[in-house]
This record gives sequence, C-alpha cells and structure tokens, in this order.
Amino acid sequence: MAKRKEENFCSPENAKRPRQEELEDFDKDGDEDECTISFTNGTSTLTAAEVGIIESIQLRNFMCHSMLGPFKFGSNVNFVVGNNGSGKSAVLTALIVGLGGKAVATNRGSSLKGFVKAGQNSADISITLRNRGDDAFRANVYGDSIVVQQHISVDGSRSYKLKSEKGTVVSTKKEELIAILDHFNIQRLTELKRQCLEKEERFQNIAGLSTMKTNLEYLKHEMAWAVVNEIEKQLNAIRDNIKIGEERAAKLDRKMEEQQVRLNDAEKKYKDIQDKLEKISEETNARAPECMALKTDVIARTRAFNDAEVLYNRFLNEYKALKKDDEQLCKRIEELKKSTDQSLEPERLERQRRICWLKEKVQALQDQESSVNQEAAQFEQVIEKDKQEHVRIKREDLDVRHTLTYNQRQLKELKDSKTDRLKRFGPHVPALLEAIDDAYRRRQFTYKPIGPLGACIHLRDPELALAIESCLKGLLQAYCCHNHADERVLQSLMKKFYPPGTSRPQIIVSEFRSEVYDVRLRAAYHPEFPTVLTALEIDNAVVANSLIDMRSIETVLLIKNNSVARAVMQSQKPPKNCREAFTADGDQVFAGRYYSSENTRPKFLSRDVDSEISHLETEIENKKAHIINLQHHLSALEKDIKRNEELLKRCQLHYKEIKMKIRKNISEIRELENIEEHQSVDIATLEDEAEENKIKMQMVEKNMEQQKENMENLKSLKIEAENKYDTIKLKINQLSELADPLKDELNLADSEVDSQKRGKQHYEDKQKEHLDTLNKKRRELDMKEKELQEKMSQARQICPERIEVKKSASILDKEINRLRQKIQAEHASHGDREEIMKCLTLRCKLYFDNLLSQRAYCGKMNFDHKNETLSISVQPGEGNKASFNDMRALSGGERSFSTVCFILSLWSIAESPFRCLDEFDVYMDMVNRRIAMDMILKMADSQRFRQFILLTPQSMSSLPSSKLIRILRMSDPERGQATLPFRPVTQEEDDNTS
Repeated sequence: MAKRKEENFCSPENAKRPRQEELEDFDKDGDEDECTISFTNGTSTLTAAEVGIIESIQLRNFMCHSMLGPFKFGSNVNFVVGNNGSGKSAVLTALIVGLGGKAVATNRGSSLKGFVKAGQNSADISITLRNRGDDAFRANVYGDSIVVQQHISVDGSRSYKLKSEKGTVVSTKKEELIAILDHFNIQRLTELKRQCLEKEERFQNIAGLSTMKTNLEYLKHEMAWAVVNEIEKQLNAIRDNIKIGEERAAKLDRKMEEQQVRLNDAEKKYKDIQDKLEKISEETNARAPECMALKTDVIARTRAFNDAEVLYNRFLNEYKALKKDDEQLCKRIEELKKSTDQSLEPERLERQRRICWLKEKVQALQDQESSVNQEAAQFEQVIEKDKQEHVRIKREDLDVRHTLTYNQRQLKELKDSKTDRLKRFGPHVPALLEAIDDAYRRRQFTYKPIGPLGACIHLRDPELALAIESCLKGLLQAYCCHNHADERVLQSLMKKFYPPGTSRPQIIVSEFRSEVYDVRLRAAYHPEFPTVLTALEIDNAVVANSLIDMRSIETVLLIKNNSVARAVMQSQKPPKNCREAFTADGDQVFAGRYYSSENTRPKFLSRDVDSEISHLETEIENKKAHIINLQHHLSALEKDIKRNEELLKRCQLHYKEIKMKIRKNISEIRELENIEEHQSVDIATLEDEAEENKIKMQMVEKNMEQQKENMENLKSLKIEAENKYDTIKLKINQLSELADPLKDELNLADSEVDSQKRGKQHYEDKQKEHLDTLNKKRRELDMKEKELQEKMSQARQICPERIEVKKSASILDKEINRLRQKIQAEHASHGDREEIMKCLTLRCKLYFDNLLSQRAYCGKMNFDHKNETLSISVQPGEGNKASFNDMRALSGGERSFSTVCFILSLWSIAESPFRCLDEFDVYMDMVNRRIAMDMILKMADSQRFRQFILLTPQSMSSLPSSKLIRILRMSDPERGQATLPFRPVTQEEDDNTS
C-alpha cells in the first residue's frame, strides 16, 4: 500500500531530497515498460512511481468537446499546452470529476449536468491509474492498471465502472473508488478538507495533552477514594454477612434444640414400647409354668381316656365274637338235628383232597405274585429315580442356560464398555445421560443429577473390587437428585429407556453439598485394614455423602483374607464403630454371622476389562459344553425311562394274570368248603358249649357296662382339662399377638432414634462448620478495618479532602490505563506539538526562501499558530536593499512567481502521487517564467516517483529535451471537429502517440 511518506521534519538532509534516477524509456505506445532502477554508490533507487499516477485519460461529450483522447501521460513531468478552448481545463476538470470530486470543486459549474455537452444525453470520462509493485491495490483482481469510468447523465446523476487491466468490470460502487483513492493517497477536495480537519483535530489533541495529564491526576484522586469506598462497601457486606451468619447460628441453635426435642421424644417412645414389651414378656413368662402343668394334665387324662376306650373296645369285640360263636353253635345244632343222611363221606374226602391241591396251587401262585411284585417295584424305583434325575438335570440345564444368557449379556456389555465405560452400568445409560444433559440445558433440573454412582468412584486397590461391589450392590447403578422435583423429572426420563416391568436404577434424593461429611467421630478404624470410604477415590462430595447416608461406608471394613476377617470380627471384639466387614471374595462378616457371596468376579469396578472378557468367554464355552453334556444325559435318561416303563407294564400284566388265577382258586376253595355236609356230631356237646358261651357273654357284657361308665367319667375330666389349657393358651396367644406389633413399633422407634441421632449429628456438624466460617468472617472484618485505615491514610496523602466518587475502582482503573495509553500514543505518534509545528514551519520557510532566492527575491512567511493565520511578504530585488512589501503591491508576474514558490513550498511538506497546476505562469515575464519553470523541473527531477501535470497556454518550445518530460500539445479546435488529438512536439513523441 502506498503510504504517506513520514519525514523527520527537523533533519537538515530531509529539507531537500535529491535523488539519482535514470531517465524513463517509453515504448511505441507511450507506456513505460517497467520501473527502472539505477545503482549509485551501491544503493538502488526507485526511478518512477509504481502506483497512483495517471497513465491515460479519455473524454466523450464532456463540456464543449465531443471527444478528447485517448492520450497518455508520462510518469514524471507532463506539460499540456494549447490555446484557449483547446481543452486543457477540460482535462483538469475531468480529473477532478472523474475521481469522485463535486462540480463546485472545479469552479466550472455548480452541477454535474453542466458538464454534458449541449445537445447530448450524457458524458463519459475514462481515467487509467497505474497499479504496479508491492503496493498495488488488489493486484490479483485489477492487474497493473485500474480503469475508472464515469458516466454522467443529463439529469446530473452519475455512475461508476471500475475495470481491470483486461477490461473486466470489478465493481460499480463509489466505495470501491474511495478505497482505491485512499490506498493511493490521492486527495479529493472533499477528502483534502477532511484531512485538514483531521490535522486540525490532531494538533488539538496534541494541545490537549496537558488537559489529559490534569484529568489523569484527578482520576488518580478519584481512584484513591474509590478504593476507600469499595473497602467500605466490602466492610458493610462483611458486616451484613456476619449479621446474617449470627442469625443463621441462632437458627441452627433453635434447630439443634428442636432436633434434641425430637430425639428425646423418639427415645421416650422407644423406652415406652420397650417397657410394654417387657411387661408382656413378664406376664407371658409368669403364665408359662401353669400352661405347662395344664398341658401335662391334658396329656395324662387323654392317655387314661384312651386306655379306657381301648379296654372298652376290647370287651366290645369280645362280646361280638362270643355272640357270633353263639349264633354259629345254634345254627350248627339245628343243622345236625335236621341232618339224617350219612352217605356222603367219599365225596367229602374227594373235596378235601381238591381243597388241599388248590391251596398248594394258590401258595405257588402267591409266591410267584410276590416275585413279580418285587420285580415291578424295582422297575418303579428305577423309573422314579430316573425321573427325579431327569427333573434335576432339566433344572440344572435351565439354570446353566440362564447363567449362559447372563454371561453373554455381561460379555456384550464388557465389550461395549471398552469403547464406552458407562455401558457397564446398563446398555441404556449413555443415552439416559445424554437425555439428562439435554434436560439440564433446558433448565428442567435445579441441579444436574449425578450418576450412576459406580462411574463416579475409583478403587485405590483393584483387589477389593468384588468386596466393594458386594457392599454397595445396587447403589453402583443409582442416581442422586437435589430434590423431589428433580427426581420426578429423572423418573420421567427413565421411563423412556426402562420399559414397564424392568428394573430401574435407584434414585437417591438428598440436598447437594459441596463438602464431604465429617465422619471422623463415627468412622471405623483399624491400623491394617481400610474402610470402604478410605478405599475409594471419590471426587464428588455429593456421591460420597450419598454412600455415607445410604450404606454407612465409613463403618464397613475391607479385609482381604477370610480367616483374618473371621478373627477380627468374631474371635475378638470388633473394632470401634465397625458394623461389618467384607472379604476380597465378597463374603460378608458380622460379629456373629458369616454370609458367603454369590458372585465370584466383579461386574462394574474391574479395571482389567480384557481379562474379564477372556474369563467370560472361557466360562461361556464351558457352559455351552456343559449344556451339550446335559442334553446327552437327558436323552439317555429318557431312553432308560421308556424301556423300564415297557418292562414295568409287562410285569403289571403278568401280576394281574397271577392275581386272577389266585382269586379263581380261592373262590373254588370257598365253594368246596361251603358245601353242606351231614356230619354225625354229638349234639349234646354242642348244646353244652352253647350254654357255656352264653354265660361268658353275660360276664363280658357286665364288664363292658362298667368300662363304659369309667370311660365317660374320664372323658369329662379330659374335656375339663382341655378347656383349662385352651383358656390359658388363648391368653398367652393374645399376649403374643399384642407383642408382635409392638416389636415392629420398637424396630421403627429404633430406626427413628438412629435417624434423629444422625440429624442431630448433621446439625452439630453444620453448626461447627458455620461457626468456623463466622469466625473467619470476623477475622476478615478486623483485617478489612485495618486495611480501610491504611487506604484512608494513603488517600489523604494523595487528596487531603475526601471527594464523592460515583464510579467503581475497576472502571476508574480502566479509564486511567486508557488515558495513560492515550497520552503515550499521542507522545509516540505526534510528538511534541510545538516541536512539530516548529519543524513544519521551518521546512516550509526554507523551501520558500530558497526558491525566492533563485530570482534574487526575498520573502517572509509569518505563521501565527495561536490565531491560526499566515502572512506572506515578498520583496523583489536584493533583500538588504529593499523593504518587504505586501503581496498586493507586487506586479502580476511577481505575484505569479511568488505564488509558484509558495505552492512548491507547500508541495515539499505534502504527499500525493501526482500534482496538477493550471496556468501557473500567467502574468509572468520570460525571466520569471524561465526561473519558475527551472524550479518546477528541478523539483520534479528530485521527485521522480511523483507525477506533475502542468497546464499552460505557452508553447514550451524552450524546454530541454528529456525522456522524463512529455509535452502534450492540443490543437486549436475547429468548427465541426469531434475529436481533438494531441500533436506531438518531437518525432519520437509522434511515434509514441501513434
């Protein structure tokens, strides 16, 4: 970018900057091939401007000219010569208007529409600017040249087209043109006015340094008392905090008293229930001996009644048998008396032999029946045993399959956990946690829930993983919520991931605290074995507090060896505050009980995932092989059962056949035995036997009556004893029924006492913590009061009288820093105002005196910076012989020469890529014109990186021949002529413009 050249105005060598440059070569089209570099004394110097100068201009229907150009300017000195009306001023006016200037700035009209040729609808201006080198403007877009085309309508409106070297339209916005002009440091009149205002503001800023320093001192005063104000505010805030803290301490005291009252009530309730239970127990114990005596009496009377009943039944059976014998004897006697036929003896003998043979056959069949029955029983035993074995194997197969399914699911979760550890706690956990994060971002939670808890803890000793899992169990998958509203939101989220009927993680509702409970007084301690709390690394206080509340992990010891755990917990008194212990195998050990763990390996807390995966894969393969073996065993059992059932069926059929034969033979025997036989028996003997039988019957009947009376008596005594026993038993049962709910109430009361004790301990901890904080605040208050005294002392040293400050110390600090930076920046960028003005003034005066001396003139330039005025006085002739005169006393040529010197002096302290001067030599005589021309050419030769465009009606035929000087002579306009070409002065220029 072409920057305004910053010069050291006080440097003598910078007052004039002579440059050693080579003359420029022009091609046949009049363009320079490229910037040439000359080497003088080993240094390189730029010989031509690379950016911002005017390469060519072309006008159409502009002012009174139908067509001017296209024509091209040289890179250094350009004289545009011609008679009035030839178009010199049109070129200068077109440069001003074409580069965005307003019509009034040209002194040729008040509106753009005045520049459109009469009778035409529009005018066009095309200006080509050079765009080469490192400071080129968007070289990749425009190339080596920028073409600015302006179209002016007859209504006074205008439009722009900014084209590249190749003719491509890049932009049509005036802002782009302004950016180009700013980049090249081409100062439009409006821009020049703005820069003058900026210069003025800059000097005003320099003049305001003392004001800024004064403001800085005042800000420092305000800062001193602002610090005092802020410390006073902090003191008031601390006092308010202490007051609030004291109120909170009193509130905690009241809560402690209320908690103590609740604890006393709970303990009283527990004691009352315990007294009731003891009273019931005493009453029950008092009735126990009576109950035992009545029970013994009932047993004795029942036994006596049973014995009497047995004896009575015996008499009854004996009486029935005697009666039956009597009936048979009477019947037999009657039959003998009627029987007269005694000739059936041979038939009777035959029947007897038949009966003996049949009995022998029945005996053989019965033996065979017993053998077959035993065989069938053996088959039934074998079948029953096989069926039981089949059921057992089937159940074992089902258990193994369930275990296999569980292991496969666990294997999948472990493999998933290699990429996402959270999947160990359930396949839905990552998605649930994302849903929790999303809900928290939508401000649905007061505090973001924490969980699963197992993901928030880390083991110090990996060997204790199974022990800690056995202790915490389902808490590893639990979540913590700050309040019940958060719990309800979390429950609704869980419903999306855990279908009805499936187990959901536990939700613990407890107020979130930033610090872990102080459990030093109630924690278990052993010099060799850690508690669950000390064996875990827990970064989150909420997680630690939840595990303390839910599982009392500060009271559970971890002892790797089983026998050592038994010795610590059972062979001696357990350590203080220790409730239970867990071994490395997951076994749970109490003072009087021992429970083995069902699990053999940790599921959630194992660090060696690959080892767990390998172990599970091996276990799965073993389970599959076991299932195959069980299936083979089941198949073999089913075959054995089927074969044995067929054999049993055959035995049963055989058994039925034998049974039928036995029944048939026995039936035949009975039929043979029942055939009437006429036997010759002594009837008298039978009658004596019958009489004797009747006497026995009478005796038995009498004994039976006596025994019946005795039995009735014993029965009444037994019933009486039973009633007494039932009565006292009922009372004891009623007491037991009263004791059962009291036991439940006692357990609840015990839990309530523990809860109130924990509540009391909680408030004691909070009170201690709060008092520590309050004392800390009081100490802070003392320190702040001392600091306030110090700051007030410092503030009085800076500003004795206190001032009212409305801004905060931080804002004042920023303002002080900004003001300091501004003062430093003003010093760095502008320097001292008087020195800068002195340098610029001196430089301009030196240039003005030097230029006037070439014509033997003397002059003065008086700068009045205070009143912002400039006066110039010039005296032609020797300075020591003539007095200085006002410019109005000079002739026209003298005034023009002095004006040229003044303009060149201003050019020496101003920057621009090209300068234009119209009719600079008007009213000069030949001598002054020659001197002025030499001065301009000398300046142009020393500033070859700038372009000079000079308009004059003179012929300029006396100029020296140089490639750096280009004379563009415009022909006199002819009537009806549309295009006014330039006529080159030399043959070389004629070739270039052809």
